[in-house]
Amino acid sequence: MNRRYFLTGSLGLPLMAQKKRSAPVEQPNILLILADDLAAWMLGCYGNKEIRTPHIDLLARGGTRFASNFVCTPICSASRATLFTGRVPRQHGVHDFLTDQPIDSPPQGQAAPPPSFRQETMISDILAAQGYNCGYVGKWHMGEDRQPQHQLKFWYTMLGGSSRYQDPTMCWNGQIVEEKGYLADLMTAKANEFLDQQTAGKPFFLTVSYFNPHTPYNGHPQKYYDLYAGTRFETVGWEPPARHALREKNLLQDIVGNLRKCAASTTALDDQIPLLLNKLQQRGLRDNTLVIFCGDNGYLLGRHGLWSKGLASDPINMYEEVMQVPMIWNWPGRVPVEGVRPELVSFYDVLPALCELTGASLPAGRNYCGRSYLPLALGRSLPKKEPWRTTVFGHFRNTEMARDSRYKLVLRDEGKGPGEFYDLRTDPRERNNQYENPAHLTVRDNLTRALQAWRQQYR
Repeated sequence: MNRRYFLTGSLGLPLMAQKKRSAPVEQPNILLILADDLAAWMLGCYGNKEIRTPHIDLLARGGTRFASNFVCTPICSASRATLFTGRVPRQHGVHDFLTDQPIDSPPQGQAAPPPSFRQETMISDILAAQGYNCGYVGKWHMGEDRQPQHQLKFWYTMLGGSSRYQDPTMCWNGQIVEEKGYLADLMTAKANEFLDQQTAGKPFFLTVSYFNPHTPYNGHPQKYYDLYAGTRFETVGWEPPARHALREKNLLQDIVGNLRKCAASTTALDDQIPLLLNKLQQRGLRDNTLVIFCGDNGYLLGRHGLWSKGLASDPINMYEEVMQVPMIWNWPGRVPVEGVRPELVSFYDVLPALCELTGASLPAGRNYCGRSYLPLALGRSLPKKEPWRTTVFGHFRNTEMARDSRYKLVLRDEGKGPGEFYDLRTDPRERNNQYENPAHLTVRDNLTRALQAWRQQYR
């Protein structure tokens, strides 16, 4: 990166973004960049020392990073459903990843969303009613992948079941297209096509949902594999395969080799970021565009002797690595630069935050459990009588989680596995289950009651 690019590039660098902050303008553009199977701990800006993500790290430096952002469900389809509807699995009905052929090993995938999912209100429905042009590029994985839905007039998605990084089959506004080239490049090109159609007077909401760094790990440009040929991943903290490993446990047979491939996929994703931001700059849209970057669920990559996400083990796990994903907000002059927010936030808070940002009202009768964290993202103080909550919750089929700033409780249906309780201050890697420790009985029971109340209220 040369000096001129460092000073003038469109990545939202601190030097560039340190203009006088002002109140948000009406109806800002929103670019949501979503990565598949990307945990927070995998990025340099969240402390990773070996996987190279310079552009994402720069995006974080030029904006605000949420240090404790959680998914509700550590699996793709259910997590995405919560992100876009603001509702939890018991409400929207998507409890697992969607597949036409459920896997044999328990717990099974979910063949399709329930019919009621068609009536869910997504953020694109809300913003379209506010006058936004709405587009979606990349992995959808919430049912009916071929057809444009939820007021998304620009639709370029992966065909359900397709998982090729080279020459993929895509759906372009309802038509099947056999593409040539690298999947991430094709997605970026189509996203930039959408951006070329936008004008300063009409707001837009665009999601670019990259498949990287999801398996398979073949099909990426060779230069990314070469980048990690000698990396030993000594700081990742991977462990020998666990006896209860389940999904993608075959990748544990060569942990370092597969870490190199996953890192290559992650850096290939990272290289797409400046292409999108440069297009915003070229079109004169950057100053009025909020860029949000996040992952759809976390990933283990050998930590705890497991490879995948919530289904990496039997029983289901809710380790920090699978529950925490990056959440970065970047908006020059409006979102504080080099900001880090410590509050516990969740995917179910995103829809309320975007509604507040755009002046939209939350749809009535949806019983949302989330709260807008827009003031946090903008560096503003919350009202003294309305402090931010101290607990987030998770739900994946027979497993639930309640987590506060220090402790985590994991409960499972009877017979589906042991209860878990961790003191994250003294045991951040969750190695010592303290569920039966009488010294923690009061805190454990308080979190149990909080989880029970959450379960009853949001269904």
